[in-house]
Amino acid sequence: MGSPNKDQNKGFFSAMTSGLSLFGNAMHRSVNGLLGYEGVEVIHPEGGKEDAEEEAHRGRWKQEERESYWKMMHKYIGSDVTSMVTLPVLIFEPMTMLQKMAELMEYSYLLDRADECEDPYLRLVYASSWAISVYYAYQRTWKPFNPIIGETYELVNHEGITFISEQVSHHPPMSAGHAENEHFTYDVTSKLKTKFLGNSLDVYPVGRTRVTLKRDGVVLDLVPPPTKVNNLIFGRTWVDSPGEMIMTNLTTGDKVVLYFQPCGWFGAGRYEVDGYVYNAAEEPKILMTGKWNESMSYQPCDMEGEPLQGTELKEVWHVADTPKNDKFQFTYFAHKINSFDTAPKKLLASDSRLRPDRFALEKGDLSKAGSEKSRLEERQRAEKRTREAKGHQFTPRWFDLTDEISATPWGDLEIYRFNGKYTEHRATVDSSDGIDEVDLASIEFNPWQYGNLSTE
Repeated sequence: MGSPNKDQNKGFFSAMTSGLSLFGNAMHRSVNGLLGYEGVEVIHPEGGKEDAEEEAHRGRWKQEERESYWKMMHKYIGSDVTSMVTLPVLIFEPMTMLQKMAELMEYSYLLDRADECEDPYLRLVYASSWAISVYYAYQRTWKPFNPIIGETYELVNHEGITFISEQVSHHPPMSAGHAENEHFTYDVTSKLKTKFLGNSLDVYPVGRTRVTLKRDGVVLDLVPPPTKVNNLIFGRTWVDSPGEMIMTNLTTGDKVVLYFQPCGWFGAGRYEVDGYVYNAAEEPKILMTGKWNESMSYQPCDMEGEPLQGTELKEVWHVADTPKNDKFQFTYFAHKINSFDTAPKKLLASDSRLRPDRFALEKGDLSKAGSEKSRLEERQRAEKRTREAKGHQFTPRWFDLTDEISATPWGDLEIYRFNGKYTEHRATVDSSDGIDEVDLASIEFNPWQYGNLSTE
């Protein structure tokens, strides 16, 4: 865990700022033009520059696969490859982006505590720790499946939450999600933007995340840091998220600013997060410190950002136990997300759990996973051609496109709003006594069955 006393002479604030300079060191710990491949940059996260060439021969790819994939991908350097490139299932995990959105709900009890909290600054400690908690899961180096347009994911039987997400657009790829329990509502519109850099990928979280705490009606807005995926082809893939996370209380003006330290020489600073909760006058009230893959702690501070005398550092969140030697580095909650234990009765046929490519990969059948993935993608293209020929456009079922445009650090974003129809749907289904018990796994995946089409 990071310590607020890591530099007594400069103070906690200065220690955080100086740590950001390590990013430059990490970026120079590389081998450029490796093995004759122009633009290849290999970074060993726990070593020095001399370790990079050896690192380049490691990873999940066989040498012939590396060469083939590099020939296919090098022409896209500098481009956004979010949905323009067909990728082999070798690099996928048996989960979709819609399910990955639901992983934020693992430690949702932190939002419950934020809602119950009387102290407005401690409330932000709980809420921002919730936002940080998902990064343990986000460090997985496998790619989730891109959802098919109209695909959904439902989650119940966890902390009293009802969660629904839907793929609302294919070009550009956009998802929307809504979660709710007695303490909070969560709403997100997500449109990832990427930049392919040869052996790494910058991921920019173009999106808007809002949490409403029900007791007082407080609205929290979250802006996460960008993410960098290193060693995509050469070397062992690893993830870093250097930069700022900002959560703002839109009701009061209070905010928390947390700095995700970049990985430096020999892993220095990796995983560390430090920052402060500020009041509306931008005066520090509480310092926060920890590691996003372990735990977060907090302590009241003075106007200079130093710990208050007579107070102590208290842990607010700690990562849960995880399975040992899991093939895809899944947490127990990730397995729960994939299971039908968290599915409602009368599961929508558009649910991600039912995707045959995802299911085949989960069972270890890469050949079937690849063929099913290709079949679904071709079906999606065919459905699009049919819609266009008939002058139809796709309309999401559970979310409505609004006129609102939200500015983000990485571009403007069209906002989708939860329309409440899913709540009505679930209430009708859950109150029906005549629903027969069915084997949910036997339902055929069909995101197109609802006919959400309108004339242009």
